[in-house]
Amino acid sequence: MAFSVNTNTGAMAALQSLNATNRGLDTVQSRINTGLAVASTKDDSASFTIAQTLRGEMGGLKAVNSSLGRAKSTVDVAVAGAEQISDLVNQMKTKATEASDAGLDADSRAAIAKDFTALKEQITTIIDSSEFNGTNLLKGSGTVAALQSTDTAAATLNVANQDIAANVTAMTGDLTSAANAKTMVTTLETQATSINTKLSTLGAASRKIDGQLSFTSKLSDTIQAGIGNLVDADLAKESANLQALQVKQQLGLQALSIANQAPQSIQSLFR
Repeated sequence: MAFSVNTNTGAMAALQSLNATNRGLDTVQSRINTGLAVASTKDDSASFTIAQTLRGEMGGLKAVNSSLGRAKSTVDVAVAGAEQISDLVNQMKTKATEASDAGLDADSRAAIAKDFTALKEQITTIIDSSEFNGTNLLKGSGTVAALQSTDTAAATLNVANQDIAANVTAMTGDLTSAANAKTMVTTLETQATSINTKLSTLGAASRKIDGQLSFTSKLSDTIQAGIGNLVDADLAKESANLQALQVKQQLGLQALSIANQAPQSIQSLFR
C-alpha cells in the first residue's frame, strides 16, 4: 500500500460511507417525523402522483357526502311532516265519521266541525314548517338533488316534491249535515290514500340516500387505506432502521478517525 500525505484514500472511503449513513438517517428521521415513506415526488414520483390523484378523489367524496347530507335532512324533515299529516288526516276522518251520524244535534255537530277545522289548519301549519335549507318537499313543485359521484357528468339523486298541500286543498266541503259529512269521509279516504303513497315515496328516497351515504363512507375509507398503502411509512421497520443507522454512524465516525490518523504514521519513517 502506498503512503501519501496528499491523498488519503482510506479517509475518503470512510467519509463516503459516513455520508451515505447520514443521508439514510435523514431519510428515516423524516419518515418517522411525517409518518410517510413517500412525502414528496422526490421520494417516489409514481406513488406520489397516484396518491395525489386519490387525495383529489377524497376531496370530491367529501363534497358528495355534504350534498347527500343536505338532501337527507331535507327529505327527513318532509317525512316527519308527512307522517304527522297522515295521523291528522286519520283524526279528521274520525271527526267526519262522527259528524255523519244523522242523530247528532246542531251544537254537537258544530263542536265537531270546529275540531275538524282546527285539524285542517294544523296540517297547513305543518306543511309550511316542513322546510330545510329553503326547500319544502310538501308544498309547491321542484325537486331536491344530491350528488352521487365525484364525476360531475354522473346522474344526481333526485327526490321530487310531493305537494301534499294539493291534497289539503282537495279536502273541500263541510260538516254542516250528515250527508256532507259522509261526502267528506269519502274525500278524506281518497286523500289519505294519496298522502300515504307520497309518504311511502319519501321514505324510499330517504332509504336510498342512506344507502348512498353508507357506500360513499365505505368508498372513502377504502381510498384512504389505498393512499396509506402507497405512501405511509412502516414505523416499526423505520425504528429498527434508525437504530441500525445510528450504530453505523458511530462506527463510521470511528473508521474516519482511524483513517485520518494514517498519514501520521509516515512521520515514523523519517525518524
